Amino acid sequence: MIDFMKVTTRSKKQGVTEIFPKFILKKSSDLMIRGGDFYAVWDEEFGLWSTEEQRLIEIVDKELRVAYDEQLKTATDHLTVAYMWDSDSGSIDSWHRYCQKQMRDNYHPLDEKLIFSNYKTEKKDYASKRLEYPLEKGDISGYETLMSTLYSPEERHKIEWAIGSIIEGDSKHIQKFLVLYGSAGTGKSTVLNIIQKLFEGYYSVFDAKALGSSSNSFALEAFKSNPLVAIQHDGDLSKIEDNTRLNSLVSHELMTVNEKFKSAYSNRFNAFLFMGTNKPVRITDGKSGLLRRLIDVTPSGKKLSKADYDDAVNSINFELGAIAYHCHKAYLNNPNAFDSYIPTSMIGATNDFYNFMIDSFSVFKKDDGTTLKAAWEMYKTYCEETKVLYPFSQRNFKEELKNYFWKFDATIDDDSRIRNRYSGFRIDIFEKDLGGIKKKDEKQVSKPIDFREGIRSEFDAYCSECYAQYASKNEKPLKQWDEVITRLSDIDTSRLHYVKIPENHIVIDFDLKDENGNKSFERNLEAASKWPATYAELSKSGAGIHLHYLYSGDVSKISRIFDKDIEIKVFTGKSSLRRKLTKCNDLPIATISSGLPLRGDDKVIDFEGYKSEKALRTIIKRNLNKEIHSSTRCSIDFINKNLNDAYNSGLKYDVSDMKNAIFSFAAQSTNQADYCIKLANKMKFKSEESSSTSDDDSKPLVFFDCEVFPNLFLVNWKIEGEGKPIVRMINPKPSDIEELIKFRLVGFNCRRYDNHMLYACLMGYTNEQLYNLSQRIVNSKKGDSIRVLFGEAYNLSYTDIYDFASAGNKKSLKKFEIEMGIHHQELGLSWDKPVPKNLWLKVAEYCDNDVFATEATFHYLKSDWTARQILADLAGMSVNDTTNTLTTRFIFGNNRKPQDQFCYRDLSKPVYELPPDVKLFLEDACPVMMSQKHGDASSLLPYFPGYKYEKGVSTYLGEEVGEGGYVYSEPGMYGNVALLDVASMHPHSTIAECLFGVKYTRAYREIVEGRVSIKHEAWDEVNHMLDGKLTPYIQKVIDGELTSKDLANALKTAINSVYGLTSANFDNPFRDIRNKDNIVAKRGALFMIDLKHEVQKRGFTVAHIKTDSIKIPDATPEIIKFVMDFGQKYGYTFEHEATYDRMCLVNDAVYIAKYKKPEECEAMYGYAPGDNKKHVSDPWTATGKQFAVPYVFKTLFSRESVDINDMREVFSVKSALYLDMNEKLPDVSEYEQEMKRLEDKYKKGKLSDTTFESEANRLQELITEGHDYRFVGKVGEFCPVKPGKGGGILVREQNGKYYAATGTTGFRWLESESLLRKSKETVEIIDHETGKKKKVAGSELIYGNDGIIDRSYYDKLVNDAADAISKYGDLEWFVSDDPYISKRVSDDFMNIPEDAEEELPFV
Repeated sequence: MIDFMKVTTRSKKQGVTEIFPKFILKKSSDLMIRGGDFYAVWDEEFGLWSTEEQRLIEIVDKELRVAYDEQLKTATDHLTVAYMWDSDSGSIDSWHRYCQKQMRDNYHPLDEKLIFSNYKTEKKDYASKRLEYPLEKGDISGYETLMSTLYSPEERHKIEWAIGSIIEGDSKHIQKFLVLYGSAGTGKSTVLNIIQKLFEGYYSVFDAKALGSSSNSFALEAFKSNPLVAIQHDGDLSKIEDNTRLNSLVSHELMTVNEKFKSAYSNRFNAFLFMGTNKPVRITDGKSGLLRRLIDVTPSGKKLSKADYDDAVNSINFELGAIAYHCHKAYLNNPNAFDSYIPTSMIGATNDFYNFMIDSFSVFKKDDGTTLKAAWEMYKTYCEETKVLYPFSQRNFKEELKNYFWKFDATIDDDSRIRNRYSGFRIDIFEKDLGGIKKKDEKQVSKPIDFREGIRSEFDAYCSECYAQYASKNEKPLKQWDEVITRLSDIDTSRLHYVKIPENHIVIDFDLKDENGNKSFERNLEAASKWPATYAELSKSGAGIHLHYLYSGDVSKISRIFDKDIEIKVFTGKSSLRRKLTKCNDLPIATISSGLPLRGDDKVIDFEGYKSEKALRTIIKRNLNKEIHSSTRCSIDFINKNLNDAYNSGLKYDVSDMKNAIFSFAAQSTNQADYCIKLANKMKFKSEESSSTSDDDSKPLVFFDCEVFPNLFLVNWKIEGEGKPIVRMINPKPSDIEELIKFRLVGFNCRRYDNHMLYACLMGYTNEQLYNLSQRIVNSKKGDSIRVLFGEAYNLSYTDIYDFASAGNKKSLKKFEIEMGIHHQELGLSWDKPVPKNLWLKVAEYCDNDVFATEATFHYLKSDWTARQILADLAGMSVNDTTNTLTTRFIFGNNRKPQDQFCYRDLSKPVYELPPDVKLFLEDACPVMMSQKHGDASSLLPYFPGYKYEKGVSTYLGEEVGEGGYVYSEPGMYGNVALLDVASMHPHSTIAECLFGVKYTRAYREIVEGRVSIKHEAWDEVNHMLDGKLTPYIQKVIDGELTSKDLANALKTAINSVYGLTSANFDNPFRDIRNKDNIVAKRGALFMIDLKHEVQKRGFTVAHIKTDSIKIPDATPEIIKFVMDFGQKYGYTFEHEATYDRMCLVNDAVYIAKYKKPEECEAMYGYAPGDNKKHVSDPWTATGKQFAVPYVFKTLFSRESVDINDMREVFSVKSALYLDMNEKLPDVSEYEQEMKRLEDKYKKGKLSDTTFESEANRLQELITEGHDYRFVGKVGEFCPVKPGKGGGILVREQNGKYYAATGTTGFRWLESESLLRKSKETVEIIDHETGKKKKVAGSELIYGNDGIIDRSYYDKLVNDAADAISKYGDLEWFVSDDPYISKRVSDDFMNIPEDAEEELPFV
């Protein structure tokens, strides 16, 4: 029943009753009045609002008819109906009187958002229409053909961004309008026609000229329906009189609207304006409102043949939903892409003053200012020479010029004349200097010694009042130092004891070994005797020597490593000297102030390559701000180089939203604008992701690689197997490629590049066409690959190594070569220039190396390859399909849109009802969780009251929750640390939420539990999982064809893929659009916060939480059981992974720990955790690079001997590494400083171009004499070498300038290949990134290179690590074998709150 009317009756005459509509005076939710007249009525039948009064008549009459039929059943009088359609009934007059006279305006603008055909509307959507197509991904080949021809990528992005903003619903807030500016027949109307089709019913046509006319009072009538889009195909804003109305319209300001024959009313219009024009928009001055609102789009001028054009246009009607989807994604990539956009080309086309400023740029830049008189004279001359029709008056000129300078001053000089001065030319805001600070090195010094027994100890006398205590039987201090009251004079120093000495008291510890590796007194005596004379003692063993000094400087700056086996001990914080007096000399303790190695300053700018999209964006922004290069061209070159490197490295990124900022920046180049703009057009703003195909298994495996130059196409390949020759195909014919693709091709990143080059060659592309295709491929953006890649080409390869590599193995081919000990050579040729024929062989050799490396990497990643094969088989697809595609098919089958079965909820709210099938599933999957009610609200599922997710940030219980997992730390030194880990937290969060609905979550659960069952070889359980799909593999494991680990690894790959897809921002079957806060990771994070508080309530410290694990110092069996029971309540299973005897946590990502012995664990718990059993022989473990560096790990902790394999460092950058072999060349640092000062002066306009160029060339010649740069490549493996041994300074090149490679400053380096050779055996090292051990190719020193390695590089790392630990406790004890004595725990070990809800689970 509509709420603005009720059906009533009245007696017309005796025996006759009339049924009529009575309109109610009230604020209606079904009716809207605007401008004193009917506006819209809610039509329940169609689920839309209707603005047609005829439809309202039908709705009212339908209500009257229903009333008539009902009353007819019981009526005694004759019934008549006053229908609205009957003009004689008076109802329509009553209606008009009601709308126009009795009701006040009450309306909400309609159609402020698009309604797609697959969207179910509600009244509050205020929609009166629907589009005839759904918003969904699909084929857009016709659209691609048109747009990629008619518009460059940059111009096309503007159009798609604008369309996408309308689809998202943001256009009604965006203050921009779009003008397609170009000559007739260039494709402007083609685009506008597509826009009209996309927004059929939501657009109107307007007259741009009328908007710019101050006399047309009805100019806004075209917008009376408040369309989302307004279009004019052939507009003219070149002679705009007044841009006020246009600015207000584009800014969506409240405006007064005059419609003919209606009362005026106010409205805020939502339209995004599109206009095609052959004439530029008139931008009157620098303050014009149009300047910041206009987005100008220029067609490329390219055309399609008529047949191709017609085919493409005819396809558009079938692609509308997919085009809308594509544009929507383009907008969402960066909604703020054009916030700062300035239409420089349009300004130049219409604004004579702007062109004057460009013409005078060098003068204003040089002087950084001007006077009004000088500028006015320049302007008059310019106007005369360029025939400016309407120059400014001097008054207007004076005001307009202020827009281009920061400061304007009007002063009166001594002659009482007014002087107008402009200063701070605006271009200087983009010019910043970049400087670096070099480190200073210091040398070392030395002197003699004598030992005797039974003499007075000078140390005992000097430190007699220092606190001291005896050592325990375990050689550990008996008490905490805060409890010690005894002094050194109170104890027998011939017994083992500890003494807390002053911080400026240092000890030089000599621990040299003989040829058998035993501590040598003779070698120690020889070395110690060379030091300055001071008090000395023998160590406890009698073979080591301790020299005591008082240091007059800052002890925190002393390096702890003097030389190999000579350590400088500094006693700060809680550290103390362990001592047992046997023999000493009779000298006093000397003071030392120099000669000791100091820690170098780390004042070096970090130029290491980016490792993420965020870092890539930062480097681009810095270049746009000219923080690295003062030249626009150099900055553009550097941006292009970084984007190329990011693309080639496999980094996943999308910086297309920065395209226009880069393009605008490029256009600002004074002399190189054309070059910069062309280069910007070629940039790779997006990484590429390809789809998948299949292939035949009957052919041999062939490894291949392609190289493409303007005049050379090279394909090198070899059949699998050692000794098989490499075949080189130089400029092959299509028939050659046809034969090649009969094999099972295996490449590295081939699905994104090489496959498509082969396919193009197969189709008969020339060398030039192949090169152009190569450029388009590397310049295409992720998601836009359909424009340049061939869908048929994906299945040319059998598989792509980079694609099937697991997450930890996604790295460049060069890094694999280093890891495997394979020689890698750099080509050193420019990729965009023809290769001289005499160098073709060099290119072929380079390509050979990549083919060998590809094959080696394939075998190196055998376990990843096996996992891919199993997963492909389980999914019924090919090994060339991506992991994501295989996982999707494995779980969802052929259902591409399973989201209608997904479950999603607000984690902050309790759950009172569950669908029966969901409830049954959860009772089976999570019985403990479902057996109890949760929280104060007695929720069926765990919930987290107070949790909020706002503007991308999550908060809970007063702290911010990480979006990918919760991390918490209390740095310190701890003992008996229990490491409890949730088994597969993210998968079990998914299961506990029944995230994919019962059917698909059950399939996913079987994968998760199947992996565990496979690891335990519980074949009876596995047989019944996944509809028996795993049964064939069980037999293969039993027969020895596979291992259970291989099978489990395949399922692990799928499990990990699922989490990535649920949290991805791209469309895929696992993505639920409601899941804005990444519910899978968020549920686990919120649980860990709850757990942390519960553990802390019970009197225990929570030292560390990292996503799915918690570390609890001094953990008892009771608290461990509590944690495990608490996890069950949420659907999680904790595993007691390990107990550390001691652990030093320095931040939330870095710690060093020692496993407790298994027998000690059994004594504590009655069992030993798995990791404790595994690490009996190697008890130390490091997480984070600081302690995991092999040299540091072995020196400080494991006490293993260090060999050359522990002194190989890999450095990588995104540009290029060089070794500057300048050791024997002149020192040119003064010239470099002079060059820097010269550049500073030039930037500030203090030098003319001529003076600067002349002086800069002179200095550059001098600077060149001091450097010898040897090209290395993007990645290299190096060894630090001692001064004088031929090493070079490792630098990275940035467009002609060189900067220190991060982490290398202060040392000289050589490529490891020049010092080492590959050994036959592999070695085990600790991976810096994961902290886990891995095997790599071993190396050995080439004969004659002994003593060349500079260990001081590693000694510095050891110093830093030791210092980090000393902040939190006694380093001496921590690295010793002395046992940890647990803190005393009282009987009431758990401080349980009085209001605890339940009994202890372990009582």
